[in-house]
Amino acid sequence: MNETIEQRACDLAVYVIEHQATVRAAAAAFGVSKSTVHKDLSERLRGCNLALYRQVQVVLAHNKAERHIRGGLATQKKYRKEKI
Repeated sequence: MNETIEQRACDLAVYVIEHQATVRAAAAAFGVSKSTVHKDLSERLRGCNLALYRQVQVVLAHNKAERHIRGGLATQKKYRKEKI
């Protein structure tokens, strides 16, 4: 694997762990697509740094468990904003 890709995967992992960031937030911060972030964190990271991979999986599982709540809050905010 390309050294820069491995480094990006590790950098993304550190960012997600430190900020408890979602895939979208990490993609925006690094200027890459969501699919690139997801592939880096779920496939490439496993091969280059297993310890970071395990920590990232905990954060991603937490985000996945909360996504229905975030979606509901975003919809609520959208419609409250339109009424005012």
